[in-house]
Formats: sequence, structure tokens, C-alpha cells
Amino acid sequence: MQTLLHAANSRGHASHGWLNSYHTFSFAGYQNPERMHFGVLRVLNDDTVAAGMGFGAHPHDNMEIISIPLAGTLEHKDNAGNHGIIQSGDVQMMSAGTGIAHSEKNHSRTEEVKFLQIWVFPNKRGVQPRYDQQSFRAADRHNQFQQVLSPDPDDAGVWIHQDAWFHLADFDAGFNADYQVKRPGNGVYVFVLEGDATINGQALHTRDGFGIWDTTSFTVQADSNTRLLLMDVPMSL
Repeated sequence: MQTLLHAANSRGHASHGWLNSYHTFSFAGYQNPERMHFGVLRVLNDDTVAAGMGFGAHPHDNMEIISIPLAGTLEHKDNAGNHGIIQSGDVQMMSAGTGIAHSEKNHSRTEEVKFLQIWVFPNKRGVQPRYDQQSFRAADRHNQFQQVLSPDPDDAGVWIHQDAWFHLADFDAGFNADYQVKRPGNGVYVFVLEGDATINGQALHTRDGFGIWDTTSFTVQADSNTRLLLMDVPMSL
């Protein structure tokens, strides 16, 4: 087993007044040659957007883009006619493929929105752009791994053009769970949304990131009430 720790306070940071963003991997003005990606996981941005503000229309291509709200409501529009509003418990994905322009903004005029923006390199280029969003029950991630994304349209969660699986989990203090890596050659990037956990002897805290690879399984121990996002992704680009 190989591991990699990205402590919360080691992330890149950008504050634009209306946007407060922490970057796990190199993004925009934060460029770190040791933090370019974890396998096919290219971007993990932890964003807070002020009430009524947001990102204007901008283009993407050949990237799988996942948005996971943590608090508040996020509004999406794109030039393919898609329009959606997502909140905590929802997961949204967009296959940019041959090219798409979209905007994201805080749907509320009174409360900020907190969300994760995640980019994954696709396993095929030039696909037809596609958008989807789904809602997930909080009860289904209590002391278990709740699948919210996979490569299979017929499996649980949204699907993307990559051999990747995402899971959310809400663990009670003292709970332990074994995670089985979904595919040979994949690694798992664990992001601690809230709380404290230990994996392979490494203590993790809120907003820490921990990469694990060259293993088929590992154990997560919740040291307090803990919320986690696990991103199971190919390690080879």
C-alpha cells in the first residue's frame, strides 16, 4: 500500500470576495508541480460562493465535471438547454466532451453556498456533451458507503466516462468499515468533509485529503462523527 497526505492547510487558496476557494490540486493561480493530479482526478476545489453571486458562462471540453453541494443551493445553466438547482444530498455531473459552456451561481440571494467542484479526466474524448443530477438519501450513507457515481449507467448514482466510483459516508464515532477498491489499478482519494478518521495509521481531520493505492482494500476508522467522500479512480492517465 502506498499513501499520500494532503493536509487541509497545505491546499492552495484564492479569495475573490464573492468566492473563497481551496484547491487540493493545481488550479488557476495556484500552481504546484507536486499537486497536479491523483491518477485521473485532476481538480478538487472546495468553494464557498456569496449570496447571489457565481461563475458566468465559460467553456469546457473533454473533462468529466462533478459538483457536490455541501450547504445552500447551486444553480446550473448551459448552452445545451440544461437548467438545474442542486442542494446538499444531490450530485451533479457534466460530460463536457466536444465542448459546452455553462454557468454556476448561488441560487440564494441571502445565504452562501458551499460545494465541491471535481474534475476527472475521461477515458474517451470527443463524446456528446451530457448532463445529469440525482438526489441521495442521507439514511443510505449512515455507517455505510453510499455509491453516488460509477462508470455504469445502470448502476447506482450518476455515471461518467471513466472507470471511477464515488462514495459518500456518514460514520458514527467509533465505527469501522472496510473499503474494497473497485478495479485493479485504481487508487482511492479520501476527502474528509467533517470530523476525524484514521486510515492505515494516519490520523485525518476536516478537509484533509488522503490518497491510497497499490492495495485492494483498507479500513476506515471514525474517530468522531465523520463525513467522507471517497473517489476511486484509475491511477494511470
